[in-house]
Amino acid sequence: MKEYKSTGNKDTRSGFGAGLTELGRKNPNVVALCADLVGSLKMQDFIDENPERFFQVGIAEANMMGMAAGLTIGGKIPFAGTFANFATGRVYDQIRQSIAYSGKNVKICASHSGVTLGEDGATHQILEDLGLMKMLPGMTVINTCDYNQTKAATLAIAEHEGPVYLRFGRPKVANFTPEDQKFEIGKAVQLYEGSDVTILATGHLVWEAIQAAVELNEKGISAEVIDIHTIKPLDEEAIINSVKKTGCVVTAEEHNFLGGLGESVARTLAENHPAPQEFVATQDTFGESGTPEQLMEKYGLNAAAIIKAAEKVLKRK
Repeated sequence: MKEYKSTGNKDTRSGFGAGLTELGRKNPNVVALCADLVGSLKMQDFIDENPERFFQVGIAEANMMGMAAGLTIGGKIPFAGTFANFATGRVYDQIRQSIAYSGKNVKICASHSGVTLGEDGATHQILEDLGLMKMLPGMTVINTCDYNQTKAATLAIAEHEGPVYLRFGRPKVANFTPEDQKFEIGKAVQLYEGSDVTILATGHLVWEAIQAAVELNEKGISAEVIDIHTIKPLDEEAIINSVKKTGCVVTAEEHNFLGGLGESVARTLAENHPAPQEFVATQDTFGESGTPEQLMEKYGLNAAAIIKAAEKVLKRK
C-alpha cells in the first residue's frame, strides 16, 4: 500500500497566497480585492509587488463583489478574498445577480471555511457554503486539501473562464500532494485503489481518509480513496466507475451533510448506479468555539469517523 508522507504542516490559505503572488508575476490582468483581511488571506506579497493592482474594500463584502464584477468588463481577472462565511452567506444576492447570472469571470476566494477556524467561533464558521455556491448556475466550486493543491488550484482558476468559488482554510494541515502537480478542474484524483469500499473525500478530510484507509487495510478492508477537489463540475465518471467496483461508498467533508459533496454523490449514484452510502459530515448543526482538533472530534470529521462509516456501509452491501 502506497505511503503518503507529509512534507510538514502548512495552512491552505498560505497556498492561496503563494499562488496569487505567482499569478501577479505571470498575468498582468490578475487583480486582487480584499475585505479588510489581507493578513488572514495571505495577500501581502501580492500587494507588495503589485500595489496598483490591489483594492482594499474594507468591511464591505457586498461592494467588493460588485467591484469585482465590474472589473471583469475591462478584461481584468479579479480574485476577491475574505472569510468563507462572508464570501457566501453575507453576499449571496450580489454573487447571484452580479456574478453568476451574468457569467462574470470573478474568482471568489474563501478562507476560514468549515469548523477548523476553531477559536474564531461559530458565527465565523460556515458549513453550508458549498451547497450555496454549487446551486448557482455556471459556478465552479473547488475545495482543496493541502497547501500544494491550493496553490495549484489558484493558478488553474486564473485560466478558467467563468465564476469560481475556491474554498480553503485556516489551520495548518498535512501537505502531501505533489509540489509540481497539474490541477485539473473537474478531475478527481485517485489516491488508493481498493475493492471493498470507496471513500470520496474533499478538503481537510482527504488526509483523514488516507489515514482511515491505512487502518482499514490493517483490518483486511480494501478502501479506494479518491480526492474530490472539485465539487462542481463533479467527476461523475470516476465516482460511478469506483462504486461499480466496490459496491458501496463513504463521502467525507467538512460541511453540512445537507447540500455538500455527499448529496451530489447521492444524486449521481441514484441516477446511474444506486449503492449504499454513508455520510461523514456535520449533521444539520452549527459549529461552536474550540480548537480545530476538538471540533473535528466532536462533529465526527476525522479518520475514526470514516472508519466507522466504512464498516457500517460494508454491512449494507
